[in-house]
Amino acid sequence: MAGVRIAAWLEERIDLWPLRHFVQKKVIPVHRHTVWYYFGGMTLFLFGIQVATGILLTLYYRPSGEEAYESVQFIMTDVQFGWLVRSIHSWSANLMVLTMMIHMFSVYLTQAYRKPRELTWVTGILLFGIVLFFGFSGYLLPWNVLSYFATKVGTEIVGQFPLVGPVLMRLLRGSDEVTGATVSRFYGMHIAILPALMTAILGLHLFLVQKQGMSVPLAVERAHRGQPLRTMPFVPNFLLRDLFGWFVALGLLAALAALFPWELGQKADPFAPAPAGIRPEWFFVFMFQSLKYIPAKIGPFEGEVLGVLGFSLGGLFLLLVPFLDKRSAMGEPSPLFRLIGIGIIAYIVIFTFLGYVAPVK
Repeated sequence: MAGVRIAAWLEERIDLWPLRHFVQKKVIPVHRHTVWYYFGGMTLFLFGIQVATGILLTLYYRPSGEEAYESVQFIMTDVQFGWLVRSIHSWSANLMVLTMMIHMFSVYLTQAYRKPRELTWVTGILLFGIVLFFGFSGYLLPWNVLSYFATKVGTEIVGQFPLVGPVLMRLLRGSDEVTGATVSRFYGMHIAILPALMTAILGLHLFLVQKQGMSVPLAVERAHRGQPLRTMPFVPNFLLRDLFGWFVALGLLAALAALFPWELGQKADPFAPAPAGIRPEWFFVFMFQSLKYIPAKIGPFEGEVLGVLGFSLGGLFLLLVPFLDKRSAMGEPSPLFRLIGIGIIAYIVIFTFLGYVAPVK
């Protein structure tokens, strides 16, 4: 009864009919690819976990070269359940990247980026880039040995961009080297600049998804041409399935955090040699490993410069794929672009595997 009174009170002050009408009318297509729809909501849920745990960590973290490591150590040893919050934050970050990659490539392979959803795809790719930079900036904040040298290598790779590379590297580092100033700079980006960008683009992305509805794969659309496709209500059918997945993800996060707590490692020492087998986070390993296979010189060009340009062009291709794939825009299957997508996935998996089992020295 209290809920009814609250709803009536709000109804007198705010016209809720458009929202109720939208929720009642919203439906989800049901077909053999429907399972891929859930990964978008899962990514959003994990982002919410990131925000909640990140706020808690911010209460105790001190972003400086002198205090960063000790503040994380204090969180893990003296703050009640601090080790659990930090582990959940780290594990959810990795799972969020994984679910976002699955969501992105499922959209790609089903060619759901086609007209009129080009902007939905573009905003999704921009979100993916922001999430990767979230991971890159957050990795340095504990100021341990692995994060220090991984950030040093990562910013050196950014410095390989022609013309603007040295400027970008200095902009990221705050100086010529990775120092305590870099920690402060990365912290500012991690808790202020990136969340602001993420919120703005995520809001636009969700608006476009709700405005245009869930896309139907071309093969399913063609198979049901002239016939209505089976659907289910968003509320409560799809929403309850989403909630079930979120509870499973929360249980998995709790289990991972309890059984495999995120280690702190040793404090960074800029004067110490880099440890053997140093590598970045798993979602950057395929790029890191690829650059190691490229010769130092390819004709008159630096090998690393060509490698960085190659990855940049790959990112640009993904961003512009709705405008490059003319066949899907006309409602026709595009086998070439599907093969390209499968090739990209295979490349990432193979080179990530090689980065762990056969690192190039």
